[in-house]
Amino acid sequence: MLARDHRVDRARIPGRFLLTGSSDILLQPRLADALPGRMEILTLWPLSQGEIEGVREGLIDVLFSERLPVLPRGRGVGAEIWEHVVRGGFPEAQALAEPRRREAWFGSYLTTILQRDVRDVSNVAGLTELPRLLALLAARGGTLLNAAEVSSSSGLPWNTLRRYMALLQGAFLVQTVPAWSGGQGVRLLKRSKLLVVDSGLMAFLLGVGAERLAVDQGPLGGLLENFVIMELWKQATWSRARPAFSHFRTSGQQEVDLVLEDRRGRVVGVEVKR
Repeated sequence: MLARDHRVDRARIPGRFLLTGSSDILLQPRLADALPGRMEILTLWPLSQGEIEGVREGLIDVLFSERLPVLPRGRGVGAEIWEHVVRGGFPEAQALAEPRRREAWFGSYLTTILQRDVRDVSNVAGLTELPRLLALLAARGGTLLNAAEVSSSSGLPWNTLRRYMALLQGAFLVQTVPAWSGGQGVRLLKRSKLLVVDSGLMAFLLGVGAERLAVDQGPLGGLLENFVIMELWKQATWSRARPAFSHFRTSGQQEVDLVLEDRRGRVVGVEVKR
């Protein structure tokens, strides 16, 4: 560590060292404290659908271009979309066409992350509640996070729940979208929207496959919204607009699923419909 820092300080050449990890480096104080001013942090999300198909996506920049293309009239969500949803974006899962093998991979991935990575950054041995908590959160993906309800359902005190949520975010398993704060004279709900970082992982935690989703989404509408928002989240990392993400909901239940706001203050609303 010291030798690397010394070499970096002697010759500030970008890209000489590549440090990788599956958890947020800022949750590891020894590393984070040693690297300020010496590093650039890049977050690599699971592959986007465009990356999987070999197509460059630029929807976010189009939305902010003020010259929207004419799109064909939508036919709703076809059955084929659910296969993309349940596969998600992890490269390893893409290579597994057999659902059982894919489920086995997701299970192994979660075991590795929760048993190794989360314990490493938390320095706590007894995090046995995390798998059940993650399953509870998956059932609420794409919806507003009601911390009191999750605390009651999980049996975890609020302070413990908040800490465990931070660990799951640091392991890039869940993400939250804050409430939009730009409204004036309107009573807005302040709760964040909960997302599972990968839709395939979310489908695994929910125990659903593409065949069931094609005929009955039932209470799983949050899965599609989760999928769409995370796809846009990935696109934002290479867009010129680099917008901030939030959502909008009033006390009267008027809502916009996703609000994108660029650094110039321009706002775009995105609504996800089945």
